[in-house]
Amino acid sequence: MNEKYPPQSGLTKVILESISDGVFTVDHHWRITSFNRAAEQITGVARDDALGCYCWEVFRSNMCEGDCALKRTMNDGKSFVSSSTSIINSEKQLIPISVSTSLLVDDKGEVLGGVEIFRDHSLVEELRRDLSGTAGMDEMISRSANMREIFEIVDQIGESDSSVLITGETGTGKELLARAIHNHSPRRNRPFITINCGALPDSLLESELFGCKAGAFTDARSDRQGLFGAADDGTILLDEIGDTSLAFQVKLLRVLEEGEYTPLGSTSPVRTNARIITATNRNLQEMAERQEFRRDLFYRINIITLPLPPLRERREDIPLLTARFIAKMNRRRGRLVTGVSPEAADLLAAHHYPGNIRELENIIEHAFVLCRNGEIQVDHLPASLWHPSDGSTVRSGHTDYRALTASREKEMISKALADAGYNRSAAAAALGIHKSTLFRKIKKFDISLPAIDGRRRTC
Repeated sequence: MNEKYPPQSGLTKVILESISDGVFTVDHHWRITSFNRAAEQITGVARDDALGCYCWEVFRSNMCEGDCALKRTMNDGKSFVSSSTSIINSEKQLIPISVSTSLLVDDKGEVLGGVEIFRDHSLVEELRRDLSGTAGMDEMISRSANMREIFEIVDQIGESDSSVLITGETGTGKELLARAIHNHSPRRNRPFITINCGALPDSLLESELFGCKAGAFTDARSDRQGLFGAADDGTILLDEIGDTSLAFQVKLLRVLEEGEYTPLGSTSPVRTNARIITATNRNLQEMAERQEFRRDLFYRINIITLPLPPLRERREDIPLLTARFIAKMNRRRGRLVTGVSPEAADLLAAHHYPGNIRELENIIEHAFVLCRNGEIQVDHLPASLWHPSDGSTVRSGHTDYRALTASREKEMISKALADAGYNRSAAAAALGIHKSTLFRKIKKFDISLPAIDGRRRTC
């Protein structure tokens, strides 16, 4: 126990230790003189470690480097109530809080320092997300109706042993979905193994999956277990299955149909109970029709198909995912980035995302290189997002970013309408917005429509 700053005694101590709000006090030198139990729980810092430290060393808030409520109270003698901010706890997690501050005055009216009371709003934020229609599955979150439908059936899919084919563009989260299925299955305590089939030639892919016997090839000096053996009763994700050769597909079909494989250099088959999940960014049905993919294998892996929509078709998730990636980067790098500015949010919302969710995460990581705290601004984003289409350079303070993003949004809406044959319901669905929202935007951007708008049929 720190002898210089002994704990409170009597009724005061009982009260401070009983309340759910964090409370700490500082002296005129900004060193912590008291720290209650709730403060320990919220910050993750033990009282003995906090006492005597500067408040900003313990209470790592985005206020500390700028508009500190406690500092204003100490300077102006005025209390501040319910200022919203966030802190990073000892586990490097971003915790949303509200703060109230006042002077610490003794019974003689002498100012001893300041007192700060803070409340953890993590649960409130979770409830707010629930009420706003956010759904989640393990590391995946979404407000998209299509994604919510997938989340609702993962439990049933996990309980079965049927083959699952996950389709979607690169970066849509196919591996995360496969892992969620594994985690919601009876195999959850067994290994989950993933391999990118498109990154390896046939011989190496067979060796990796099936293992090999000593002497099977030049460098095979001893027997080696493959991933099927390592998986045991677990799950194997065969990513980019569409990039495998027809010859390899024959061997994979045998594993699916008979539950056995033969290691390279061996003549004895080995049994496996691993569940196989496949994933691809290609259209396997069209490949099968062109005889570029075995039709019998396609039907065998296509028992359950889960199509993951690209990010441009679930734009309502962009702010949600952005907040998730900011929190992740804050924890990883010990930063206090609080969000994105309205202008930066406009650019993020208007981007096409050919790399999908993975691209958005990379964009946020790029922003963290330039933004150490506060809001991510336009200049923190990759230049490719805020350069006009004519190739001229855009600089902060010289360009109307809202006009730029409005132009991009108008182009995006016009294209969606044209692609949908000017069927407004279909265009709204493709854009991931409500039909009434599309009507308002058509009027806002003065988008001209043909006489036949896709709502009526003609002979």
